[in-house]
Amino acid sequence: MNKPTLVIMAAGMGSRYGGLKQIDPVGDHGEIILDFSLYDAMMAGFEKVIFIIKKENEKDFREIIDGRAGKHLQVEYAFQELSDLPEGYRVPKGREKPWGTCHAVLSARELIHGPFAVINADDYYGPGAFSTIYDFLETAADKDKYDYAMVGYELSKTLTENGHVSRGVCQVADDGSLESVTERTKIMWRGDDVAYTDDDEVWTTLPKDATVSMNFWGFTESMVREMQAGFPLFLDKAMTENPLKGEYFLPSVVSQLIDNGKARVKVLKSRDQWYGVTYKEDKDSVVSALQAMKDKGLYPEILWK
Repeated sequence: MNKPTLVIMAAGMGSRYGGLKQIDPVGDHGEIILDFSLYDAMMAGFEKVIFIIKKENEKDFREIIDGRAGKHLQVEYAFQELSDLPEGYRVPKGREKPWGTCHAVLSARELIHGPFAVINADDYYGPGAFSTIYDFLETAADKDKYDYAMVGYELSKTLTENGHVSRGVCQVADDGSLESVTERTKIMWRGDDVAYTDDDEVWTTLPKDATVSMNFWGFTESMVREMQAGFPLFLDKAMTENPLKGEYFLPSVVSQLIDNGKARVKVLKSRDQWYGVTYKEDKDSVVSALQAMKDKGLYPEILWK
């Protein structure tokens, strides 16, 4: 079996942040959040990484990645194009927003051969998450059902003090398998409570220790085939209901496969604190946290030599 590959979704421009936050330095030696994820992935055993980016950002990414992490890992690039649609479909007039996380991963369909993990480029996940998912993927095998995994985080450890975030809220069975993921696009602190809203009027409180998805998934190659098969069905609905902003989400496909009895998804719990720069105001706290980890010896002072 091919060794697990790490797929990194980095095509988003970070609209709430106001720039290309994926390559904004957060370390005193010019490191970006991705450097820490790549270092953790390499230490866990990953050898090949596929970046999903916009074609116009290739030069910027190569300047940062190829000469540092790229000296230690096999790096490939895939480009998420709005026009990458099944035969017979066209981009709706006025559409600028990408088609979502499933569409992003499908951009790398020609490069994925074997089991793979998927992460966001602008999230810090912690070294334990990479080790856990790599170990899972080394032995993952589709039998009576597809054999998938998800790293789950405690909701309160994934929030920012500076605004709302989008999270996949999970229902986990007693045996540790995922029952469902519901995408909540506006979750935030409200006083001492955590709550979400769908309409900016009614707020619903969530348990602080609820398990949430941070888009850290482990899949066998069957997931690529399922995403391809489901894309036209998604487009048929989106073109009618929300042609300019509809998105094809990974959690939606996973939930559907679970509901149809086609996939079993093991939830790998992480107790790590998530760090990310959703808003510009988040940056200082992320910089401080990562430097503190270096000071404790959890990372070398210079990640790539």
